[in-house]
Order: sequence, then structure tokens, then C-alpha cells
Amino acid sequence: MRFSLVLSLLRPVGPVVVGVSLGFTLSLLSVTWVEEPCGPSQGSLRDGGLEQQQQGGQGNAARKPNSVPGGLGTEPEQNWEPRVLPYKPPNPGKAAKKTIRTRYISTELGMRQRLFVGVLTSKNTLHSLAVAVNRTLGHRLERLVYFTGTRGRKVPHGMMVVTHGDERPIWNMYQTVKYVLDHYVADFDWVFLVQDDTYMEAHRVSRLASHLSIDALLYMGRPEEFIGGDTQGRYCYGGFGYLLSRALLLRLQPHLESCRNDILSARPDEWLGRCIIDYTGVDCVAEHEGLQYHYFELGKNTDPEKESDARFDAAFTVHPVLDPAQIYRLHRHFARVELERTYQEIQQLQLEIQNTSSLSADGELSATWPTGITPPFQPKTRFEVLRWDYFTEEAAFACVDGAPKCELRGADAADVADVVAAAVEELNHRYQPVLHVRKQQLLNGYRRFDPTRGMEYTLDLQLEMVTQKGYSRSLAKRVHLLRPLSEVEIIPMPYVTEASRVNVILPLTAPERDYAARFLEVYAAAAFENAENAVLTFLFIYDPFEAQQVSQNDVFGAVKARIAEYERRYTQVKIPWISVKTDAPSQIKVMDIISKKHPVDTLFLVAGVSTEVTTEFLNRCRMNTINSWQVFFPIHFQGYNPTIAFHNQPSPLSSLDLVRDAGHFDRDAFNEACFYNADYMAARTRMASDAQDNEDILETMDIYDLFVKYSNLHVFRAVEPALLQQYRPHSCNPRLSEEQYHRCVQSSLEGLGSRAQLAMVLFEQEQGNST
Repeated sequence: MRFSLVLSLLRPVGPVVVGVSLGFTLSLLSVTWVEEPCGPSQGSLRDGGLEQQQQGGQGNAARKPNSVPGGLGTEPEQNWEPRVLPYKPPNPGKAAKKTIRTRYISTELGMRQRLFVGVLTSKNTLHSLAVAVNRTLGHRLERLVYFTGTRGRKVPHGMMVVTHGDERPIWNMYQTVKYVLDHYVADFDWVFLVQDDTYMEAHRVSRLASHLSIDALLYMGRPEEFIGGDTQGRYCYGGFGYLLSRALLLRLQPHLESCRNDILSARPDEWLGRCIIDYTGVDCVAEHEGLQYHYFELGKNTDPEKESDARFDAAFTVHPVLDPAQIYRLHRHFARVELERTYQEIQQLQLEIQNTSSLSADGELSATWPTGITPPFQPKTRFEVLRWDYFTEEAAFACVDGAPKCELRGADAADVADVVAAAVEELNHRYQPVLHVRKQQLLNGYRRFDPTRGMEYTLDLQLEMVTQKGYSRSLAKRVHLLRPLSEVEIIPMPYVTEASRVNVILPLTAPERDYAARFLEVYAAAAFENAENAVLTFLFIYDPFEAQQVSQNDVFGAVKARIAEYERRYTQVKIPWISVKTDAPSQIKVMDIISKKHPVDTLFLVAGVSTEVTTEFLNRCRMNTINSWQVFFPIHFQGYNPTIAFHNQPSPLSSLDLVRDAGHFDRDAFNEACFYNADYMAARTRMASDAQDNEDILETMDIYDLFVKYSNLHVFRAVEPALLQQYRPHSCNPRLSEEQYHRCVQSSLEGLGSRAQLAMVLFEQEQGNST
């Protein structure tokens, strides 16, 4: 009885005990009972000999952490110890030579652009067909150059034209290929040559080039048989354009002169084909690695909208096109075809995203709306929550000037109208033909700008829904829309350097003369001590009474004496000054005088007496001001009134610090400006007619308003951390315009102190009055 009870208890664990025992037994039987040393083998030969293994199967039992085993048993084991080698300069007594960096990082990395396009034109078609080609291709290609034998005196605006000086076709083709080899073959992987009587679909040719190997010896176009002669192979007909690889052109380059002297041909494309075949052995092909070069021969009086041939819609080039208007019609047709293809690709990608999102951990919730667009920004703190602005069809309730309500006008009105129209169009697209949607009224509108994805809209629309039978009903519907940010691209900008000379202009009135000494001290430390390429010019502004007393009591005598002192201290420096008499000083009147005394390519920096010029700011003035392109109006950091900002505290004696309690960026001040004289003169010329009708405009307008209203330049307005100004009280000129006077008063008030600092001063005053 007891045995059966014990057996029943041991039966469940019996297999486990047997298995463990069997495992221990097998492991003991497989162990080699040979003692292994912990150190390296005693039989090793350290001096280049082979390591001798002990007969008992002894291997490397343990090694140092920084040692490397010798290999597969035939190589000696070596211990690799790190060695620190001190750096010894090649020429200790000489200064290290400065490394010259390239202008662009792409040059240093050996990166090349994809496609260069050369258009073969003539004197007769340069101002007609070539202009039409430029308007349809110029903005879509990386580089577009026009080659002609001769041309007139005027070159069409915005076109780079290379003139060879001879109308012979073969000579022009030779010079064109030579020019491309000399100037562009080092920067581009592919060269596409086309005539100006050919329409080229730029996107398709660019896509073709992007799918081809850059190392291929490729001569691609429409192949044609040679007429006469003994040349074997085929050349590319020039009417439909041809694609040449960089590798092919480099191989052809040494033989180009021989082609010009030895090959005779009546057609330039045939001459080039013979040259390529004779010296590189490459024939013209229409297909390469599964990629087809599509082209279409256009008949006379053909309407692109009625052309039904499938080859037409797939063509890279269309030839011949003898009318500029026909080029524009072809461009409209192919742009619509490309747009439809792009929409189809977007829909296909959206479907793929939706199908793939269902397989993710979050399921379909991982797919955000709209599909394929960056998800909305998620705030981490209360200060990061993006604000929604309310609007209707007539007014906006978040205005730039801080007003609670302002009329919708200009771009804002066009934006609201476009969004409402897009919402109604999308609703019709979704519900037709069952329902037809008509907008009755915009009830509510909200919009916010999400920097990660674009402008978002929420609209409450009062709609009329009409059925196919004519029944209608009015209802309200809320819709959400997004105007997404487009792809980030680099905008080409003119090249500027930090070597330009800056002419610093300081207008000075009698009430400001006491601050001139501080200005000169700061400017001398930044410009005179560092030998900056800058010239300081004082403009002393006298009123009529001060001008009469200038011989007996010159109000600017002390400033002029200080200028002479700095000229004696810095012998290489000259500080010119100009005296002006006026009872109503204004920026434009002052600049009119300065502008006439300087060349048109002069870079001006208009400063105020409180401006503290630094080397860093001078460099940014040079870089941010581009002739015929951009003017720069920096926003300086204005220090608060020390008696308020440091109330009941010792005021810091050092320079102004860029911290919140010390000041703020004064967005209402436009005292500093950087611009070129040519740009000022152009804007001033456009203003001349308005100045004749209203003479007061010269006194009520400043330079900032001049460039905004009377120039097409980009006005670059940005905060400038290197431009700091100490606090000083100043009064506003009552003769300014209402807007400028308001800005001046606002700047003065906000420069007193922050809200918290002003509140503390008021609180202490009230506490003192109550006691």
C-alpha cells in the first residue's frame, strides 16, 4: 500500500530525474580531462616562428583583452598593443598653409548636375521661336543655353545666348560642341541638343536621363541612315533632339578638331553623327537598357487637343513646330497630360499607403489625413498649441496690426474664396450625379498654419443640395481642408561676398549730437581697429536758425573736433562729413543728397546715432543685400530703460546683454537699412510722379516704405542679434505720417520695459501712495 502511494507520487517527476541524470552523464563523458593553462602556450615562438600546439589538443585558453588571435592555427598569435604617436608638424618653424576650399560643396565632393540642354537657334528665330522655347522650358531645367551663329544687338530678356560669329551650319555645330566641352561637361552628366523648332517635354527628358547610367557611351535620339558615303551606322536626326552622355563627349573631345578638318557633310547633325561613329564607334540608338526614346512628327495645322495618336502623348519631343503659338498650345496640352499623370500617381500612392497601414501595429489609425501628408504637429506644452484664426467671407478676426477685426482684402480674400470654392468642388465631385451642391453662405471659418504640413482650414458651409429630380434642401456641413506645403527647393540667388565696401551713413541732428561720441567709440573698435572695408560719413542736419549761427557757434563743433581726433589717431582713416540745411529732415531727403555723391554700385548702411556697429553686423549687411534683388532692414535689439528694468537693483556697467529682461527686438523701428544706390535710385524714379502730386510724401515716408511701395525687390526684414542699442529717450516728429508716428510712439513705449517690470514699478508706486 505504501509502495504504491510512493510510486504514484514519484511517477510525474520520474522522467525529469532520468533526463537530468542522463544529461550530466553525457557531458562528463565528452569533457577532455587535460588541464589547460590560463596563459598563452609555452611552446609559442615569439620571433616569427609558428606556434606549436600541445598534443593533447591544447588551444588558446585565454588571452589579453586587447590581443588578437593568430589565425587558423598556422599563424602565430600576436598581442596588439595601442601606440599613441605624437603629432609632429612637417615644418615646425613655418605657419601652416591655409586650406583653400571650393566655392560650392558639390565641387569638393565631385557632384555633378544631371542635364544640360542646348538649343540651336538662329538670328531670324531668336526673338520668336527661341523666346517661346525659353518660356516653356526655362523654369524647368537646371541649365538652358541658346547657340546661334549671329544675332542682333538686343538679346531677349532672361536668356543666355552664345554667339559663334558665323552662320555656317557645320561651323556652328563644331563651336557648340566645343563650347559645351569647355564650359559644361565637367558639371553635367548628360547633354541634350535640340533645335528651336522642336517642342521638348522637359520632365520626360529629365526622367529619361535620371534612369540612365552616367558611365554609358550613349548617343540617343531618332536614328537615320547616312545618305551616300561609306560611313557605317546611323546618326541621330537633329529635328527630334539627341542625348549625349558625358563619357561619350570626353572620348570625342581629343578628336573634335580632326572631325572639323576631315569630315564633309551638308547637315550639322549628320556631321556630328559621322564624327561620333568614326572616332568612338557609337551609333545612334532609340532604345537603351529597356528605355525608349519617344518622338512624334507633327503634321501641318495639327491641333494638339484633337491629336489621337498614342505616340503623341508619349513623345519626348515634337517636330516640326514653325509657329510660336503652336509651342504654347503644345505646352498646354503636355502640361495637362503630365498633371493628370501626377494625380494618378498620387492616388496610387495613397491607396498603397492605406493598404500598408492596415498591416501596422496601430492598424488603419496609423494613416493620417490627408493620406501621404505629414501628420499634424503635436504640442508638448501649452505654449506650443497652434492658434486657430476665425474669419468670414468679409472679415478676419486676427489682424496683423493687432486690431480685433479687419476687412478681408488682397491675398487673404483670394485665399478664403479659393478655399470655399475648392470645398464646394470637392463635395460635387463626391456626391454627383446623385446630388448637386451649391454654396449659400460661409457660416464659420477657421484656419491655422502648421509649420510641419501647411495651412489647415475648418469651414462651416450652408449648402443647397439639389437632387436629380430637382428637389432641393438647405443644410449645414462642416468640412476640413489642407493646403499642404510643397516640396522644399533651393531658390537660385545671386552670389555675394563679404568683400564689398560698406558706406555707413549717419544722419545727425542737433539734439542727437551728445550721443555721437559713443557712436564713434564703438565704430572705431569695430571698423578702425579691424581695418574693415567700410567708410563712415556724417551728415550734419542744421535747421535754418542753426545754419545762420554756424560761423559764430557751430552746434556740431564738438563732433567735428572728435572726428579730427580719430583721423589723427588712425592715420589711414578719413571720415568725411556733409552739412545740410533743412527745417523738415526726413530719410528720403537725406538719401537724395547722399545718393548723388556716390556711384550707382555703392552699398549703403543707413544707421542711427544709437546704432552699435559690429564686424558681424557689417558682414551680414553685405551678405543680405543683393544688387537688383534684395534690400535688408534689420530689427535691432533695443535695451530697456535701466531705471525700470533694474528697479531697486544696480544697473550693469557692461554692454547690453541679449536676455529677456534686458530688452526686446524692436519691430516698430526702421532706423537701420542696407541697400545699393542703384536700387534706391530706381525706386526713387518710380516715386517721382507721386512726389510731384504730393510734395509732403517726401517728409511722411521713410526708406522702408519707399522700397515696399515703389520697387519689386525682396524686402528682407529679420532680427539681427549683432545689432544692440542702449536705451535713450527720443521724441517723435509730429510731421511724420500717421502710421509712422504711431510706430514711433509704440517703439518708445515698448522700450521702457517689459510688462512685468512696468507692473512692478506701478505696484510699488501704488503701495507707496496708499501708505
